[in-house]
Amino acid sequence: MGQNIVVTGMVLQVMPIGEYDKRITLLTKERGKITAFARGARRPNNQLLAATNPFSFGEFELFEGRSSYTVAKATIQNYFRELTENFDVTYYGFYFLEFADYYCQENNDEREMLKLLYQSLRALISASYDNRLVRSVFELKALAINGEAPNVFSCLKCGEKEKLRYFSVKRGGALCEACKGEAADVIQVDESTMYTMQYVISARIEKLYRFTVSDKVLEELQHLMKDYLHVYVGHPFKSLKILLEAEKLSSIDDFTG
Repeated sequence: MGQNIVVTGMVLQVMPIGEYDKRITLLTKERGKITAFARGARRPNNQLLAATNPFSFGEFELFEGRSSYTVAKATIQNYFRELTENFDVTYYGFYFLEFADYYCQENNDEREMLKLLYQSLRALISASYDNRLVRSVFELKALAINGEAPNVFSCLKCGEKEKLRYFSVKRGGALCEACKGEAADVIQVDESTMYTMQYVISARIEKLYRFTVSDKVLEELQHLMKDYLHVYVGHPFKSLKILLEAEKLSSIDDFTG
């Protein structure tokens, strides 16, 4: 016999099923990533219509059957409507959702990823943060949560913890002045960039978005994350492609305007 359970989570993905139903992917505190059916959720005025849209965060009452979940009721705490009202942040938001969907698994403890996702979406809709920095912080912290972050706390060769000014993507971390020749792909980075990465990896999620960086550090951080994700993740995120194309068009408009 099935039973009803209540989970706290966020809608990552929505797919129409039949004429009026939806199939949603939820990232939850209690069950990790799960898929649930929302019967009639595409009917006008249905109580689940808005609750089963991407970014919706709250409590979901689910009927747990033998092989699937069905949404019975939802109490949404945050719809993140600001994300859908501004294309500049919408692209980032959908990239974060797709990233979480790719990384998270059913019945895993995904509380930290859910918390990171929520706090990162809040940072996106705040005028206090550069969206490009939010993206880099989100990517690096997500890798750290999954145990795949680079070693930026000591030299990969000798263990030196000071003056780490070099980074190797292929080796997966930092090198000191004496050991920089150990990697063919080594690049020199600003000490502030290394410190920023150390902070992001080690800080509590609640304290992640409490700093800004210089343009130089942001540029280096973006470059490192791009190359690192290419080597260690290698997944073609569709939303990232759209995001990058939108950024390219935006930069052209700024230049010509």
